[in-house]
Amino acid sequence: MEHSGLLQRGKIDPAWPASLALHLAVIAILLAFLPDVVPIRPPPEDSIDVEVVTPPVAVAPAAPPAAQPPPNPAEGKNSVAAQAAPTAPATAPETVSREVPPALPALPKPPASAAQQLVQATELFSGKTLASPRSRRARQLIATLSASERNLQLCNLEALEQVSRSRPGSAPDLVAPYAMKPETVRGNSIEVDGGAFRSKKNWFNIRFHCEVDPAGKTVTAFAFAIGDAIPKDLWQEHNLVAEDGEADQ
Repeated sequence: MEHSGLLQRGKIDPAWPASLALHLAVIAILLAFLPDVVPIRPPPEDSIDVEVVTPPVAVAPAAPPAAQPPPNPAEGKNSVAAQAAPTAPATAPETVSREVPPALPALPKPPASAAQQLVQATELFSGKTLASPRSRRARQLIATLSASERNLQLCNLEALEQVSRSRPGSAPDLVAPYAMKPETVRGNSIEVDGGAFRSKKNWFNIRFHCEVDPAGKTVTAFAFAIGDAIPKDLWQEHNLVAEDGEADQ
């Protein structure tokens, strides 16, 4: 015999629904009296405004080009071949510093007489001057002189004529072939290296070379060079005067 409180197979105990309802009611009452549960939230993170600043790109200064070493002469043919071989074009021109050589000292200026060259006369005038009627007394005087002195006077006359035509308006009136240095006479050739001529009461240096014909009647060749004025403080030393008596014609 089964216990009277047990459910028979296939039958429901009539007290079971009431027990379930009672339990549900108790659970509902318990839930009603429970405190409100606040959900836990993580604390907000402090936010910081961040501004992203891009730093300027630093431009590195251009490195100076490396100086090209001078060629070594000891390399011989290899060095020449290397210079002749084509090379790649350089990306940037190279600047080669060159030292400026010091200026050479100025050379002393040579004397005027040494620097001047004699100018060959293309036309001679002493013969025409002596042939003029106004030169009759000059012809008579020259005829009384010795051969060397006559040749010297003919050359002096040619010097006056050449200066007068090379410097128009100078009006030269006297030649002293021996003023600064004695003249040299070799037969019919006369060399004056330190002569002087007077022009408008001033004296100037002159050099000339003169050739006279064997008869001693005319000048056949003449070359000359006119120098600077002679300082007045040298006139007395060389017997040069500003004025004299009337010249013979």
